[in-house]
Amino acid sequence: MSVLYDLLVGLLLGFSLTIPPGPMNAYIATLAVRSRRLGTIAGLGAMSADAVLGLAVFSLSALVDLHSVSRELEGVGAGVLGVFAYRLVTQRPNPEGAPVREIRTYSTALLLGVSNPFQIVWWLSAGLAFAYLGGVALFAGLFGAIAIWVIVFPWALHAGARRSPVVERATVLVSFGVMAAFAAYFAALALGA
Repeated sequence: MSVLYDLLVGLLLGFSLTIPPGPMNAYIATLAVRSRRLGTIAGLGAMSADAVLGLAVFSLSALVDLHSVSRELEGVGAGVLGVFAYRLVTQRPNPEGAPVREIRTYSTALLLGVSNPFQIVWWLSAGLAFAYLGGVALFAGLFGAIAIWVIVFPWALHAGARRSPVVERATVLVSFGVMAAFAAYFAALALGA
């Protein structure tokens, strides 16, 4: 019974990380309305970022007071989010038949994820706390929830965009707004405003 309980708690924690609107979901959404595959690849990059952040937080928490560098992390995150927000509204869709750059999509999502202050803060708070709660079943539930989200979310968005062309443009604009707002928010935190 304890393993099932840990698995369910892990699933809930995983969804608490993946479902809230934020820069990563904005990036995944922008790609997903154009291509299911690219949206899923971006999601896999985000999931890899969570694995990197999780390992880093657990490894460094015993050695470094990670809260002491929070302003620097927020500043870097604000810069990265600002660049990605700009790129969302200025990029042109690939013409038909152009090669898709899956590795670039994956690495962009990975970079966005490891520099995303929301993901960093989640791992420094909920992620670190949950590390002390349980073992393998918690981690399996957590990454199971992330895997479900990075597959279902892009596929659902892509299906909606195929039914209505307005969905794609609206998704790009909303995604830009979300990323720009988070960039401004984290910049304000970094500056101590």
